[in-house]
Order: sequence, then C-alpha cells, then structure tokens
Amino acid sequence: MSAICNRGMYTSRIIKAGALFEDTITLFTFWDITSSVQENLDRFRSQNLFAKSSRSRVEDILAVFRRRYLSDPMTLRALIAFVRAAFPKEYLKPILYFHTARADPLVYDVATQFLHSLYRSGRKDVIPLELERLILQWSKEGKTTTSWSQATIRRVTQGLLATLRDFGILEGEVKKRISPARLPLLSFAYIAFYLRRETQSGRKILESSDWHLFFLSPRDVEQLFLEAHQHGLLEYQAAGSVIRIDFPAASLEEYAYALAERAH
Repeated sequence: MSAICNRGMYTSRIIKAGALFEDTITLFTFWDITSSVQENLDRFRSQNLFAKSSRSRVEDILAVFRRRYLSDPMTLRALIAFVRAAFPKEYLKPILYFHTARADPLVYDVATQFLHSLYRSGRKDVIPLELERLILQWSKEGKTTTSWSQATIRRVTQGLLATLRDFGILEGEVKKRISPARLPLLSFAYIAFYLRRETQSGRKILESSDWHLFFLSPRDVEQLFLEAHQHGLLEYQAAGSVIRIDFPAASLEEYAYALAERAH
C-alpha cells in the first residue's frame, strides 16, 4: 500500500526544519481553536510566541507546521488534545514523526526505503555517504524540485539524519545508528486509527508501508494489534484473509483524549 504523502517532488525544506519538537508543543499549547488557521498563524507572528530572535526563522517554522499538522482540522484537534492532556512526550514523538514523514516525501522515502532496507538486512549503522549517493541518484532521476548540487545534497542529508535522530528513529550525535526503540502501544493505536480513516480494509492497514517508518513488518504490526486488542484500545479480529478493526471512538480527537487518559 503506498502512502498518500509519498506523491510529489522532494524539496530541501528539511534543511530549515528538523523535528522542532519543543516548538510544536508551543504551537499546540497556545493554539486558539475558536480562531482560523490564518488568524492563529498571524498571532504567532505578531506575539512571537516561539520566542525567536529572527522573524525569518518564525516564518520558516510556521511554514513547516502548516504542511505537517494544519491541513486536516481533525488531525490538528487531535494533536492539540494530546498536548493539553499532557500526553507523555515519549508517546507523542512517534506520532509527530508519523505526520512529519507523511507531509514530506523525502523524509518518508528515506525512512521507508533506505533505513528500512538497512534494518531488514541486519545493519544498524547509517553511513551518510550512502544516503548522499541515493539522494544524488534521486535528483538525477528528476525526483527533486531542482537539480541539487553536492553541497545541497550534503546539507539535506545532515538535516534528515538530525531530524530522524531528534524523533528517536536514529541515535548518536556523530555516528548515527538505527534506534532499537519500540513503537509505544498508545502511539501505535493512534496511527492505526488514523489509517483506518483512510481505508476500510483491515488488510491494507496491516500491510501499509507507513509501518516501515518504524521498521515494522506485517507480523510485527499484527502482534501490536493483538496487544492493543488485549488492552482494550481497539478490537482486532482476523479470520483467514479477512481482518476487521474497530475503535471505541468516533473521531480522531475523541480517541486522542481516550489515549491520553489511558497514559495517565
């Protein structure tokens, strides 16, 4: 199953982006749900709620957040619910990473193709030069918005690796390795609900390439579904090739509050 986000040209935006985790918390903490997206963004600019010294940096951050989190009102409300219900950061980070990757085709493909391939081959060390060569190949294939120079490719590679480290997918300050961290069950349940909004097919959810963002195979995903079922986070039933997945909530926001309550 191809992810919706994995359509479009690669951009070099990651150079100016990164995980921005603390700024994301600030965004959802001060977001006014009674105002429009544009009104909120204008207020963040005028009041400098991110406390940045440069106006251009604020513009960069707001542009990133608009792409990652603000295009779908239900996603926005769910993420606000998590932050305001003090959802633990170790559970929130994988969710923000999921949305970041789906909003940026380059992040998505590096994770689901390059890193996932390394992981499945038994390798954990990430060699930047190998990633640079892959991105150069993609640029030559016309997948980037413009033809990237070697300097741009190097900066993009550095930005990608730093972002993936900050989201907990990689570890190491200088030498990067794939992190052995497991996707938390509550984070998994949210992502499963999100995917359920896009397809009624339990089989497609189980086999979605989105799980490769966390290096999960269909068997790994099925095991997480069974655990989530046992904990009452959802209902998972499999009979041969037929898979049925149901959730105890009608909306993403409602489910976010339910998961936050379970976390405490």
